[in-house]
Amino acid sequence: MQTTSKVLMIRPVRFGFNEQTAVNNSFQKRGYELSAQDMALEEFDKFVALLKSNGVEVVVVEDTPEPHTPDSIFPNNWFSTHATGELILYPMCAPNRRLERKESVLSVLNELGKKGKMKRVVDLTHFENENLFLEGTGSLIFDRKNKLAFACRSPRCDIAVLEELCDTIDYEFLDFGAFDRDGNPIYHTNVMMCVGEKFVVACLDSIKNIDERTEFIAFVEDCDKELVEISMDQMEQFAGNMLQLKSKDGDSLLIMSATAKRSLTSDQLETLSSYCKIISPELESIEINGGGSARCMLAELFF
Repeated sequence: MQTTSKVLMIRPVRFGFNEQTAVNNSFQKRGYELSAQDMALEEFDKFVALLKSNGVEVVVVEDTPEPHTPDSIFPNNWFSTHATGELILYPMCAPNRRLERKESVLSVLNELGKKGKMKRVVDLTHFENENLFLEGTGSLIFDRKNKLAFACRSPRCDIAVLEELCDTIDYEFLDFGAFDRDGNPIYHTNVMMCVGEKFVVACLDSIKNIDERTEFIAFVEDCDKELVEISMDQMEQFAGNMLQLKSKDGDSLLIMSATAKRSLTSDQLETLSSYCKIISPELESIEINGGGSARCMLAELFF
């Protein structure tokens, strides 16, 4: 099962520019720091309403003022759920992001897990003691049907942790280098690609090594999915940061920000629209200050 109709989102209370994550997130821009919380809250609430109006069930958890967690609006980085019954907890690079594992959220996940037959918790957070990190479905793009994980190497995606995870959940993985236009490693895989049921969106230009790029294309072809290529400019507008969901009635939805949608060509939009209805909220202040977009705000609930 690649898609779900249910997601968890964290409603922010002290959202803002995170100095700790800006060290290796080139997508963050200093912009509206003084009014970031108010603007992000407005964008968040409209996003939730848009999802609900399109048949997505949204579990909203209110963040807490303390401890201060400026990036709590991006919960997909620290946990993921799986239809096979796993709740996976991931090691986070920035110390203040580790604080996002709050009891208020964990208790909700535990209650959902009891109702949905959660079988086990896979806790990888001990790797933080070794300065090894793997930031959830930011670092990992799951092709759930084919039990495959795509991962671009970065300070937030360590191969040793990736290997342990894939051994534990019986997945294969493809790791590769992906870089921005300045030659810096892309901090999260989910800004340069997404995997849908029948398509893959990817910025191939970011995979500089030709052998790795060729292998990437071959893996996509083996998964029997159409490859939709985006440019470096489009990636910088969060066009890779998409997530396919479905409505409670089973309709296919593709979630991306309005910024991402505006960057796409008519041909790209036509291709993606042939698979899904496109849902595109305005998320400018969240994107500028947080360096993440629509996909990063959605933690899929599978059990």
